[in-house]
Order: sequence, then C-alpha cells, then structure tokens
Amino acid sequence: MSASRRDVLRTSLFAGVAGLLPSPAWTRTTPVGIANAVRWIDGHAPVWEGGQSFGVAWPKGAVRDTRTLGASRAASSPVPVQSWPLAYWPDGSIKWSGHALEAGALGTAAQVQIVAGANPGPAKSVTVSETASEVVVRVGETQWHVSRSGAALVSSVDRAGRTVIENLRLVARRQDAASSEETVTLTTTSYASRVDTVVIEQRGPIRAVVKIDGYHADPTRQWLPFSVRLYFTAGSDAVRLVHSFIWDGNSDHDFLSGLGVQAQVPLDAPLHDRHVRFATDHGIWGEAVRPLTGLRRDPGEAFRTAQIRGHATPPLDRMPAAVQPLIEDIPAWSDFRLSQPHADGYAITKRTRLGRSPIQSLEGARARGLAYVGSPQGGAAIGLANFWKRHPSQLEVTGAGGVAAELTAWLWSPDAPAMDMRSYRDTLGMTDYTKQNLGLDITYEDYEPGWDSARGIARTSELWLWALPATPDDTHLEALAAFVETPPRLLAVPEDVHRAVVLGDWSVPDCATPLAARIEDQNNLLLGHYRDEIERRRWYGFWNHGDVMHTYDTDRHQWRYDIGGYAWDNSELSTDLWLWYSYLRSGRADVFRMAEAMTRHTGEVDVYHIGPWAGLGTRHGVQHWSDSSKQPRVSNAAYRRIYYYLTGDERVGDLMHALIHSDRTLATVDIGRKVEARAPDSLPPGGITGIVGQAGLKTGQIQLGFGTSWGSLVGAWFTEWERTGDIHWRDRIVAGMDSIATLPRQWWAGGANYDVATGRFVSGGAAISVSHLNAVFGVVEIMSEVLPLVHAPAYEAAWLDYCTWYNAPVEAWTARFGEPPRGHNLSQAHSRLTAYAASRRRNAQLGGRAWQEFLSGELPTGLSARLVHSGAIGEDIPEISKLSTNGAAQWGLAAIQVLALARTWMPNGQGNTTSLG
Repeated sequence: MSASRRDVLRTSLFAGVAGLLPSPAWTRTTPVGIANAVRWIDGHAPVWEGGQSFGVAWPKGAVRDTRTLGASRAASSPVPVQSWPLAYWPDGSIKWSGHALEAGALGTAAQVQIVAGANPGPAKSVTVSETASEVVVRVGETQWHVSRSGAALVSSVDRAGRTVIENLRLVARRQDAASSEETVTLTTTSYASRVDTVVIEQRGPIRAVVKIDGYHADPTRQWLPFSVRLYFTAGSDAVRLVHSFIWDGNSDHDFLSGLGVQAQVPLDAPLHDRHVRFATDHGIWGEAVRPLTGLRRDPGEAFRTAQIRGHATPPLDRMPAAVQPLIEDIPAWSDFRLSQPHADGYAITKRTRLGRSPIQSLEGARARGLAYVGSPQGGAAIGLANFWKRHPSQLEVTGAGGVAAELTAWLWSPDAPAMDMRSYRDTLGMTDYTKQNLGLDITYEDYEPGWDSARGIARTSELWLWALPATPDDTHLEALAAFVETPPRLLAVPEDVHRAVVLGDWSVPDCATPLAARIEDQNNLLLGHYRDEIERRRWYGFWNHGDVMHTYDTDRHQWRYDIGGYAWDNSELSTDLWLWYSYLRSGRADVFRMAEAMTRHTGEVDVYHIGPWAGLGTRHGVQHWSDSSKQPRVSNAAYRRIYYYLTGDERVGDLMHALIHSDRTLATVDIGRKVEARAPDSLPPGGITGIVGQAGLKTGQIQLGFGTSWGSLVGAWFTEWERTGDIHWRDRIVAGMDSIATLPRQWWAGGANYDVATGRFVSGGAAISVSHLNAVFGVVEIMSEVLPLVHAPAYEAAWLDYCTWYNAPVEAWTARFGEPPRGHNLSQAHSRLTAYAASRRRNAQLGGRAWQEFLSGELPTGLSARLVHSGAIGEDIPEISKLSTNGAAQWGLAAIQVLALARTWMPNGQGNTTSLG
C-alpha cells in the first residue's frame, strides 16, 4: 500500500485518540465520598450479558483519580471494575469516567454504584501479550490470536487447548453493474480484509480493546477502508466487534453485492453430530448436517434425542444393524442460509453443496440475528445487532460437511440486489446556479452535478462472536438471541448525571404544576409518535436505519420521502439533541435506542470521512448524501458527545476527534457558493450560509457563520479539550470568542471573516445579518457548557446580549438598532435563549417573556394526534397535522431548557400568559 493511502487512513475518521488521553500528575488524590448509580435501562437484568461498559459524570473537584473508584451492588458487596478517565474539568479533576464490569457481574441485581472504595480484581483477569506477528488476548481458558498483518483479523481462537475458530476476516463482493438489466455481462470480484495497523487500546484486567485498521483487497485493488475494534471482557465467551467501513468506490461502476464478517469453524465430528442453529423471530431453528430423524428406518430414540438436543450421539455400533450401514446414503446438508431481505420477512434455505438446488425450510418475519455451527466438541456463534432493521442482511453457514465450516454474518446480503450508491436523479438541465436555485425554490433541494456523491460516507455495525465448548441448548441460545436483538445497557441514572452539572441546561421531569405536566405529556406524545412512525413507515435499511423524515405531507398522509430537502432529516435543527436530552431527563430505554441509532447513523452516513468534503455533513434530502450542501452543522460533534460520555463508545470518540480540523476543509469547499447568484430575501428557510472566496479575503481566510459553522467547530474543540486536557483547543475556542466580541456588530453580524490558522475572526461583521438558523444547530447547548469554563467576559456579554434581544418586541428592537428586525424566525425555538438570559440576569421580565414566546410559538402546547385513513397502509393511522421534525425537535429542546432555566417564572398552571403583557 502506498504511503499516501496510509496517510489518508490515519488522518481520516479512523484516527483515534487512545494515545492522547493523559493521566496527569494532578490526578493522584482520593475522591470525596460520592456515588453514582448505574442501572439497567430496561428495568431488569438480562438472562445473558457479555460484560458492560459505561460512563458516569462527576461534579467538579469530586474525583481526581479513577484508580480510587470501586463498584458495589445495592447491597454494598464490592464488584470488580476497570475504570479510566473520559473527560476532565479544567482543574484536572475527573468530569466523566469510563467503567467496565465483567460478564454477569451483577447477577440479578438491578443496579450498581460507582463509589470511592476498594476494587477487588476479577476472578480471572483478561491478559494481553504481543509479539512481532500477533497480539494474544486470554480470557479464561480461551486465547484469541489477533494478527498484525494478512487477511485474518484473528488467526485462531483456542479454547481449552482446542481450536474452535480460525481465520476471522472481512469479506466483500463487487459487481460492475447494478444488475443484469443494465448490462449483458456482469463481472464480479471478491475481496478480503488486509490488515494495516493493530493498536492495543486497553489491556485489562476486565476489558481489553484491540483496534485494527485496514482495507478490503484483492491482488489488483484495495478499497473500502475499515476499522474494527475487538472488545474482550472477563467472564465472557464472546468478543464484541464494532465494524466500521468507508464507502470510497465509484458509484457508476462499483456495486457491492456482499459485505460481511466471516470465520472458519473446524469440524471433526461425524456429520450427524454437526449442528446448525438460527434464532428465528420466536424460537431456535436447529438441524444437523446429516439428519437422523424422520427416516424410513428408525435409528433409535437415543440417537434421535441426542441429535435434536445437540448432544453427542451414542457410538454407531449401538444403532440397529438394519440402519447403521445405510446412514451414508442419507444426504448431508452442507450449506445453510437465513436471508432477511426486508424488515418483514426472512427465509431459511439449505442445500447439499454448491451447484445443487437449495430447498426452503422456514419463513418468518423478523429474525433476531444469531447463528451457530459446531458439534459437541465445540463451535462458534455469531450475532449481528439490528439484524432486520439493517436489511438486507444474512446469516450463512457453508461447508459444514467438510473439515471446516464458514460462518458468515452478511451486513449486506449477497442474495439481495447489489448496493446502488448512484444519485437518484438526473441533472434536469440544472447546469448553472440560476437553474439550480429555481429547483431549490420548488423542491427545497440544493442540487449541483457532482455534489451528490456518496464517496466518503461510512457505516458502523455491531457484532458478537462466541467461542463455545459445545453446542448450546436452546435455552442458552435463546438468551444469546435476546442479547443480540436488544443489547442490554447499564447506564447512569438521570438524577446523578444532572447532579454533576454537565451537558448544559436541563432538569429531571417535575410535573408538580398542570402546565409542567402538559409540557411533559406533549414531549412524550412527540417522542412516541416518532418511535411509532419509525415502525409504521419502516424507516429501516442498511443506510437508513437511525434517521427520520423531515416534513409530513397531509395530502398523501405520507412523509415527503421523495421531495428534495423535505425527505431524510440528517440532523436538521438538532433532532439528535432533542432525543438525547429527552433520554437524559427520563432514562427511557426506547428513547435511548432511538437516539443511539440516530447517532450511529448521522455521525457516519450523513458525514464525509475522506475526500474533498471530509469533516462536513450533507443537508437533508431524498438520499442521505444527495443534497449538494455540505456543512459542519450536520457533522456537528455536539450531536455525538452525549452518547460518547454515557457509553464511552470509542468509535464515536474517533468521529468527534476527526472533526477538530474541519475548518481546514472550509478553506477549500465553498459552502455558500450559490448565495450571490440570487436575491438574499428569496432564500428559503434553511438556506445556505457562509461564502468562501469573498472579495477582500486573504489566503487562509474564509467567511464563517457563527452558529451553524463556528459553533459546530467549537463542539469538536471543546470535546477534544475535555478528553485530552490539551489547552490548545480551549485557546482556539477563546480566540474565536474574543474576536467575535471585538467585531462592530458582534453576534448580530451572523458571521465574519475567519482566519483558519489562528481561529480568529479578523474582519467584517459591520452589518446586522440575523439568521434564524444560527442558534438552532447546537450552539445554544454547547455555549451553556463552555462559558462557565473559560474566561471570555466580553464574548459572554455579547452572547448574553444576543440571547436577550433576538426575540425582543419589534418596537424595542427597532429603537435600539435603528432598523426593523429581519430574519427573526423560529421565535419559539429561541425562547430558550430568552430563558437563558433571564436565568443569568435573574430577570423576571425576561423569564415571563420566555414563557410567552414558548407558549405562543409555532407549535402549540396541547397537540394531539387524530386518526386518518391511509390508503397506502390500508388502515387508520395517527396523524399530527403539519408536523415537521424541525418543529418537533426545536419545540422539545425549548421545552426542556425553558423548564430548566425559567421555571421560577412559569405562568399559572393552565398556561395563561395574559399577565405577561
């Protein structure tokens, strides 16, 4: 591989920060007596779990060294725990700590506490050793041999001296056209993983993490860069795999016809003692390679029962003499396949070998994503999370009649149509900005040829691979299947996270007044509506799962999935933050899983990780990558950091770290390139902001919007400062703040000329240019976290002035600024700015005004869903008239923050605001 290709990979989204996390000398003292409760979000312990990792928050100064932390069950019995810092307060104390528990550590206990105290070691520690050629991880009696080069990620897995898994690798298949409909001859090519680098990120004693980077390759090409983390946990038979890859193909010629994770499972048992299992929607499908049941000649109950149960059958000499010589005449089934082509159907087929016709065995709705192959002497199981939600997916066992079976989890099924990454549309004559802006006016789509490419987007999947001593019984397989289908989570309780004063302005729900109860009910109504719409509209699929639609069409009783910028939401107006703050307050499992899926989606699919737009995201559209507007407001680290701190997820940490230099991309990508070709007052809501190459700018300078662009960059820099303690990132934030404060119009300019090298705004900002978008892409939330931790008094005054006056009455605004307000839309969303100013200034008038703005804004408090008949679905469905995700997300965020900041000034319990004037 060329040096340039290595450099691209290492500086892309896969550039982790494991080596950047210091354990400074100031973290050597004992923490104060304080505890953090962590509980199962589903309310009960799972039947099986393979170990847990999570983050907890600490008030400033409370904890100075994670090595002084322990864990205990509710009954105060100590539990072994591995701890590490996730983030620091500016004084060096721990802000967030990460923790890992061994498999089954809690038993049936509902929660555990992270406390200052003793930390007993695990009964059997995870150990890591390394040589020039491999890394060996030992978990109990199992050794995992991780390769440093070649095709195999794991060369072998040995359990109790027996090899049960070999040659774990990644596989891909490509064809040169979408289907035979488009070409006479279809050429296919196969690729396997090629390991480039291996990094040990954690070494135990409870949790070890190994990160592997590389490419998919054949003798003539390497592409599809990947990053796979292997997680090993004390007490667990399984390794967790977090699999990420970047799509870097040519959409016109590269059509993925398969993408998977594959392992070989050695088999030396008789064919009738080899077992295959699939988890179906409600049970376990199980058969042997050579069946002994249903035969014309009965081999005997002992043989039949043993085979059904997955046990070793008796010796053949105990089989009836009339049957024993005939078993070689029973066809052996070598290949087994469970295909899930869509969200509502799967099929299990099997065949005797390649080249023979498969036969159908079973069909069902939603398989849970678990497969096993093995014998009484050992075997392997593989599980794929979100199996039916990420269709087309597939589980496959091939070669089970030979010396080793191949066990494959296909992230993209070879039985499905090939992955087509081409644009959904033609140019339609839109060859210049004037014509493109006409299209924007009618479909709300920013289209430009060549800017609708998928090259550079990514996807992350989660899998588990079990090395097992024998074929498990159905009860055990059911427990594994339940784990794969709904992975259990230990997470910090909302009250303890809130007590630490982290993640901005929010509060736990308090329904003591009728108005507060109505607001909470409406937020729950909206959350439930979107949760149910995901299922009702089947917002599933490999590239779609996790996103929601942007705007509803009441005429069709359908979301505008096919209309330009009204289709997929792509984080527009901070949907991610609405879900995360709703989870933080409630601890609801359904909301967490919606938010988790959205974080996995929006941080990967909606963002470019290599190429000319690296570090930028794509505006909302019919395809997640089809809109030509590429902006940092979508790649925003503020949308990822809550998930990162709650879970300690290293992959999301990589994604945020990759954004710290996104402003360099803005020096070469003009994100506001069409604005000068049209009248400013004709821009639609959500129109493009920021112009690169404006007259008078020097080399290395760009025009940058404060809220949508600079504010998004601040989210990445602030997170990097927290995670590493590197004050360079704090100083870069302050440089921007101080320079905004010196501009003639400060925040009211909306943006100014920015120097990429210094992070300062160097000129411009003399005219008032208010944008309703500047404060609705996470900058409000990130400012509430950053400002208490930095010294920028002039900027803080400017920000507070903006919060105070954005929603000011027209007469007052005009009197102060000498011109009428323009661009002051989304008044309800901006009520939280007024609430912030009221809280900081302790101003009752502003507090009352915040409530008035919130209650009289675009989305009324008191929504309800009505039933309408959907001809497409064929039944009555709930509908909230004129619903947009913009409105729902911003109403939710405003509700949460106004409740937290201005509760003191809440009007009477019925929401009557007449006394506010």
